[in-house]
Amino acid sequence: MGEIKRRFAVVMAGLVGAVALVAAAPPASADVEIVGGERVSVVDHPWVVYLTDPSGFQFCGGTLVAPTKVVTAAHCTTGRTAPGFRVVAGREDKRSTAGVVSEVSRVWVHPDYVTAEKGEDVAVLTLRKPSLYGVLPVAEAPGVYPAGTSAAIFGWGRVSEQGSTSRYLLGATVPVTSDEECSAAYAQYDAGQMVCAGFAEGGVDTCQGDSGGPLVAGGRLVGVTSWGEGCARAGKPGVYARVAAFGAVLAPELVEAG
Repeated sequence: MGEIKRRFAVVMAGLVGAVALVAAAPPASADVEIVGGERVSVVDHPWVVYLTDPSGFQFCGGTLVAPTKVVTAAHCTTGRTAPGFRVVAGREDKRSTAGVVSEVSRVWVHPDYVTAEKGEDVAVLTLRKPSLYGVLPVAEAPGVYPAGTSAAIFGWGRVSEQGSTSRYLLGATVPVTSDEECSAAYAQYDAGQMVCAGFAEGGVDTCQGDSGGPLVAGGRLVGVTSWGEGCARAGKPGVYARVAAFGAVLAPELVEAG
């Protein structure tokens, strides 16, 4: 079995392949032929954000679920305190100065988190100032995950397992995988708090650099990009934190101050 890799920015990854979402047309000179992937617009998906360190290095993604609340992966917070984060919203092109860069006042990590593969891979960042961008509701009902459900994935990570990171926000559509299929793919899979998504033949996936980003279905945040083996490999779907499973523990953290 290959090495399990968290979908973090340091080693390798990206949002690859795609049955794509409708995208804003990029400039004719833009290089968007990324294993079938598509560039998408932050105007259509204003709640998709990315995380950087104070120097501007992008290492994870996240989702605005309230004006001052960003849901991301717990493993994106390892070794960092609030001053070590910046949240970039409204910026589709990482080389641009569009949007707003926000500082973080508080970092909450699921109290039972140990590693992504063991579960509880969710965290909440509280912004110092409310964001002016749109928010995405959080899934609450456990019945939003039937196998075959079309779900959207987003990220600025690497464009293939050994490729470079994407300059632009990319989006794709993948089907939710049955718990039986995911259990067969990964001995570590826990259906109580994880959900898989991807095609049996591979080719469409999230990877490192996309960690913490959203898995969206039915207009709600249903998953948080967490881990997987390689990138877009056949029989190895992406694993996401099952957001609805953490409703009770997440709810107090998502309440807006004041």
